[in-house]
Amino acid sequence: MKKTIFLLLLLTAVSLGLQAKTDGQTYPEVNGIKIANQWILDRVHCGTGFTDLAICNQRARTATMDQGIIYISRSEELAAIVGSDTIAQSVIHRLSAVDGSPLPDLPLTLDGAPYGRFLGVASIGKDSFHHIWVAPMTSTVQQTVPVYLVNTETGELTLVVEMDKGDAPQRTDYLDVIGDITLEQAECNIMTVSGATADPGFPTLYRMHADQGGEWEGGFDGDSYMDIINFYPETKTGFSLAPVIKMIEGPDEDSRYSGEMFYIDCFDTAPVIYDLSGSVIDSFEDVDPELWPQSTPNGCMEFHLEGRDFLVYVNADMNGNGHGCQANICELGEGQSLAGMTKYWTIPADSLGKVNDSGLRVHCFAVEYGVDSEGYEEVTLFTFKAYNGMAVYKIGRNVGGETPQPGVKGDVNGDSEVNIADVNAVIAMILSGRPEDSGDVNGDGEVNIADVNTVIDLILQS
Repeated sequence: MKKTIFLLLLLTAVSLGLQAKTDGQTYPEVNGIKIANQWILDRVHCGTGFTDLAICNQRARTATMDQGIIYISRSEELAAIVGSDTIAQSVIHRLSAVDGSPLPDLPLTLDGAPYGRFLGVASIGKDSFHHIWVAPMTSTVQQTVPVYLVNTETGELTLVVEMDKGDAPQRTDYLDVIGDITLEQAECNIMTVSGATADPGFPTLYRMHADQGGEWEGGFDGDSYMDIINFYPETKTGFSLAPVIKMIEGPDEDSRYSGEMFYIDCFDTAPVIYDLSGSVIDSFEDVDPELWPQSTPNGCMEFHLEGRDFLVYVNADMNGNGHGCQANICELGEGQSLAGMTKYWTIPADSLGKVNDSGLRVHCFAVEYGVDSEGYEEVTLFTFKAYNGMAVYKIGRNVGGETPQPGVKGDVNGDSEVNIADVNAVIAMILSGRPEDSGDVNGDGEVNIADVNTVIDLILQS
């Protein structure tokens, strides 16, 4: 009886973990660099395989990637009972960045109780030292923006700092963190942008700073907020509709985590680079019009590969002409200029989806760095658009290659084929408690449900 129940649980987990596919696209090599989709989980390629999941929800707004794990924050998901009260508890969903298979969820707690603040995890991200953090949306009546460190083993939140809005308490949605949020290994800077539901919006930035081992203070010469007075286009006077901020790593060790320059991507423009004086440093003013984003999405970040600087930014949201929820990947021009950038690819070439997500404009990106088998640098890029989907891509000299064929990876029972018999073989190993090397299909050193998911994924892709 116990084995029967366990088998049913295994099969249920398999059904939930086999939705990821590949985008089926071939992307051209550009300047010696290739890109290849590793997996995709979205409306266009997976249909109900994505839309039936809990992560396809208008309150699952942001996501990040760190050390091979995807973290997707969803506010107010679980009904947690505390005494006579029901708390709408926030959850972080997790997936393997390798193949999109599910990992255990993290129901979030604060001070030992379910964490159920309204839009309590509107923003999730990682710092520069593999710490995951979350922060809520705040309204004009809330004086501070609390930022929490996430225990990725238990889901317990720890308050890091409350960003004071000073004399300008406006709405905030999405944050960015650079450095070490624990202050143990480096300085840290946290920034967010005020926003409004309509133009002209507000001009206010909020920022907190702490030196390594130091105390938190306002990040603008001791002040916690500053009003921008220099915009692009010049006709702008503020930021509306959930703007996104992304700090740029400095060029040397002394400035790496200072966040002295940063992108702001707002509803009615393309990404603009500012410095801490509030001055515009660079913009899309002289960028080829074909590279301007469509339909006012928000989201961008820089990454680096083999000494080249790249910008990935949202090309179109769900209302874009042609396909929606796509991103452009461009190599920046000389001196990291926007005007001189060269487009490499648009991903996915055939979209994540075009379904209205109640007007959310934020599009999330994250990268991880590594090397391939020949020692060349390689980038793993994660792209996520709420309510439409996500995907992981590899970028480098040697990415791509053929899909594993039957008789190679996944041939658990050694019959030179990869089919349902191999799924049964892995399940039998798990139930018997006597795993064999051939059952470790995903190469993580264990034989478990993740290997079952991997075998079935190989069958579906073959």
